[in-house]
Amino acid sequence: MTQRTTDLALSVLACVAALFLSWPFWRDFAYWPTSHMAWSIYFAGGFVLAVYVFYVFIGSLHILFQHAAKEQAIASAESRGAGAASAERGTRP
Repeated sequence: MTQRTTDLALSVLACVAALFLSWPFWRDFAYWPTSHMAWSIYFAGGFVLAVYVFYVFIGSLHILFQHAAKEQAIASAESRGAGAASAERGTRP
């Protein structure tokens, strides 16, 4: 699976879980509106919006971890460079 497909699958799975947690059955149908069509449109629109929000959030996490890994690689390269330079001089880093 590619990364985008995995991210989309995770987003849909999280939204399905959120949809089942917000379903009126769990609240004894106390929040059903007069129009079931409006309720269906509300849930469908909210589901699509939630998938988009989860997908963007997961993408932002990927970018965050890439930056952290890049900074760690730069820091370790600098520390290895400083260690090699001090070894040439015969001093400790």
